[in-house]
Amino acid sequence: MKRIICATLVALSTMVVLSGCVGLQAGGGTKTQIQKPTLGQQLIDLQAAKDRGAISEGEYQIQKEKLLHQP
Repeated sequence: MKRIICATLVALSTMVVLSGCVGLQAGGGTKTQIQKPTLGQQLIDLQAAKDRGAISEGEYQIQKEKLLHQP
């Protein structure tokens, strides 16, 4: 009887470990990359700031030129 219980416990433990229920990870996991907004998105955001009154027309033009002429 003891052998059956031990064998069952070993089998259940193995299944838990192999199924990932324990939370073990094998491998590199996931990588998070922060992407810089595209030029188009930056221009849209700049226009929205101007439309909301957060920046003036002059500031808008200066920032727009900087975005369009950056390397």
